[in-house]
Amino acid sequence: MEKITAFAGQIPSFVKEAYQELTKCTWLARGDVMRSTIAVSVVVILVAIYVSLVDFGLKILLGSILGGR
Repeated sequence: MEKITAFAGQIPSFVKEAYQELTKCTWLARGDVMRSTIAVSVVVILVAIYVSLVDFGLKILLGSILGGR
């Protein structure tokens, strides 16, 4: 029981130290975050299209070789 009490007593100190560390961080500007998000979204869409086309092509190729429907 005393371990729980000791742990509960350390929580406010931990939160205070975590907040102090977060104030030291350099955060990206909103514009940078938006540009990065758009770039990642475009790359994900392009990769999804590429994988879909390769999958479709392999389906057609293997279907013609194996005589599937």
